[in-house]
Amino acid sequence: MSQSGSANNGGTNPGVGPKKTVGELLVIEKKVNAIQLAEAREDQKKNGGRLTSALVRLGHMKDKELAEFLGSQYNVPAVDLEQFEIDEASLASVSREICEKHLVIPVSKAGDTLVVAFSDPSNLFVRDDLRFITKCKIEVVVAAETAIQKAIEKYYRKGADLGRLVDEMENSDEALNFTQSLEALALDKDNDSGPIVKFVNLMLAESIKLKASDIHIEPYEKRFRVRFRIDGLLHEKIQPPPGIAAGLVSRLKIMSRLDIAERRKPQDGRLKVKTATGLEVDFRVSVLPTLFGEKVVMRLLDKANLKLDMTKLGFEEDDLQVFREKINEPQGLVLVTGPTGSGKTVTLYSALQSLNDPQINISTAEDPVEFNLDGINQVQVNADIGFDFADALRSFLRQDPDVILVGEIRDLTTAEVAFKAASTGHLVLSTLHTNDAPSTVSRLLDMGVAPYVITSTVSLVLAQRLAGRVCERCKEPHKVEKAALIKAGVPEAEVDEYETVRGAGCANCNGSGVKGRIAIYEVMTITDALREAILGGGGPLDIKRAALKGGMRSLRKAGLMKLKKGEISFEQLISMTVSDEQATK
Repeated sequence: MSQSGSANNGGTNPGVGPKKTVGELLVIEKKVNAIQLAEAREDQKKNGGRLTSALVRLGHMKDKELAEFLGSQYNVPAVDLEQFEIDEASLASVSREICEKHLVIPVSKAGDTLVVAFSDPSNLFVRDDLRFITKCKIEVVVAAETAIQKAIEKYYRKGADLGRLVDEMENSDEALNFTQSLEALALDKDNDSGPIVKFVNLMLAESIKLKASDIHIEPYEKRFRVRFRIDGLLHEKIQPPPGIAAGLVSRLKIMSRLDIAERRKPQDGRLKVKTATGLEVDFRVSVLPTLFGEKVVMRLLDKANLKLDMTKLGFEEDDLQVFREKINEPQGLVLVTGPTGSGKTVTLYSALQSLNDPQINISTAEDPVEFNLDGINQVQVNADIGFDFADALRSFLRQDPDVILVGEIRDLTTAEVAFKAASTGHLVLSTLHTNDAPSTVSRLLDMGVAPYVITSTVSLVLAQRLAGRVCERCKEPHKVEKAALIKAGVPEAEVDEYETVRGAGCANCNGSGVKGRIAIYEVMTITDALREAILGGGGPLDIKRAALKGGMRSLRKAGLMKLKKGEISFEQLISMTVSDEQATK
């Protein structure tokens, strides 16, 4: 679109227009002959419309051919609207009625410049009217008349469908609470009237109201859906019209300060909203190109939901005592492991908060910084400029630190600096992506860390999962077969002690039977038996056996304790933990 700016001087003048009429120029350029032009003028008298429309109607010219001719004559680019995806956010600038009356359609907007496709680029009066209505500079391009008519029907119909959906969301009983929040969402005070803008605001407000952890915006070949992850489960809450996908993604990109023109590469950004009650919620935005468009996943980072009290995270009392002892030691490496979304950040932030004291210097290197913690020096690493975890760690060591948090140990370089810091009088906290605590040792060995370095430096490894907590309002007994319990790891002598429950499903838990989540922890300290297994070159199974003999409670055992207490269902236990059968043989 940029070439049109050079062609018409930024939209102030659509080229130097020809003195002759379009019909005369067509004859001069031998696009039509005099007889065909006369037939078109006669048809125009009978049926109305433009002369160019009559020429196309009679078959004397093709739409695309006519558009290219007009573009060359008026020195403006010609666009093929059938091959061009209109930025739907720009449609809010001009009403459907004006577009139909003058056969124009806005196609994109950048800052205060609106690019508009004209069927007749010589119509300077329409251009001036649009400039007055939109308060924008008008950049003119030319498109075929029938293509503009089809685009008007296609895109403005989608807007009407979306408008109805927005009205339904605003007027539904369930929407009353979050509509009030919508009024205070400081997203874009200068542009809040378009249906896409309203829809995005409502979507974000509803996610806050429902305490969702993530929003998934997913385009498919024939449909488009929005899902919220609530208490670990995805729920399809909204299914907007398929055609708004590109406009919706563009809106979110603008809010997240991402490049709306880049649709081939993944992008990451961040946006913040604030409600009337003063609640601030950050959204971490990830955009990924897929087969049928760009998928967006937004993670809600609501500080109000951040539990920094370690006693409320889900630790068993003895495991919590061990964890506290290790993070209060003056040096050593404490590793927290688990998949994405398992609550590692909350556990680490809770540990930092318990250590946060004016007499202690705490620094963190994170990617990204999810929550701001007062009194803690938090650093955002940026691999794009060559500032990675290892660089941040080296800088920390020159900043007189007591406690260091490294967001993730991803490679040998970072591991070497982290282990060096932990062995020279600093407490280092970090994360790894492994299945359980024992396999963390194998992961470090695979990276190239020497076994003796691991045994002398690592003080504790903590693996965790987040399981759905049974909804208290619809909790009911649920019988599980004895054979299934025994297979899951319950000792046969204790089977009768397990009074298992589940959530029947109610309005409180959106029919899922799950309300809230609770962490399951596996706490592994480096015992003498474990050191021998590591130094002796033992494999993952040998290391796990040594850890279990040393008193470690596995994820499955920790889950069974929560099952026995009625905190989680049997289904959650099986889906979140794996059997210890091999390690106990």
